[in-house]
Amino acid sequence: MTLIVTDQELDLSKREADVAIRVVPPRQPDLIQRHLMTVNFHIYGSADYLKRFGIPKSLEELDRHRLVSNLENPPAFFRNSNWLLEAGAPPGKPRRPIFRVNSIYGILQAVASGLGLGSLPDYMVPKDSNLVRVLPDLGGPGLDTFFVYPEAHRNSARVAAFRDFLIRQIAETEF
Repeated sequence: MTLIVTDQELDLSKREADVAIRVVPPRQPDLIQRHLMTVNFHIYGSADYLKRFGIPKSLEELDRHRLVSNLENPPAFFRNSNWLLEAGAPPGKPRRPIFRVNSIYGILQAVASGLGLGSLPDYMVPKDSNLVRVLPDLGGPGLDTFFVYPEAHRNSARVAAFRDFLIRQIAETEF
């Protein structure tokens, strides 16, 4: 078995991969899709950062904080990834981040190291980490994820086993 991690949309009908987990519904009509989950985003900061700079109590207070964000032009499926820069800011005048990075894992590492506050998917934040959710009632846009495979694999035991494993893991995980 091979695992390919990429933001590119591989063509499953051309056998570039057997299955895919996508954050947009497939456009190819011959693909079977199953909604896996909605990924929810919230604002997180490290305990050290919050001790040093304080915990924002309102959207307006974010203006005085160091923010970590995605690149200016994220991929189309992730257009709302910089919602933290715009939430509560005047229209057309988003906050300026202290640091931009092109991966969610990079944002996680920057936030965990105390660089600033960032928008992270809840599933990426370990329960035993030093990360604290701030402004807990404020959430970013949800991102639906889908398990996708070609019709030719409808009766594949390997595909069914992997799909069932993913569904079981998601059901057993607290977000």
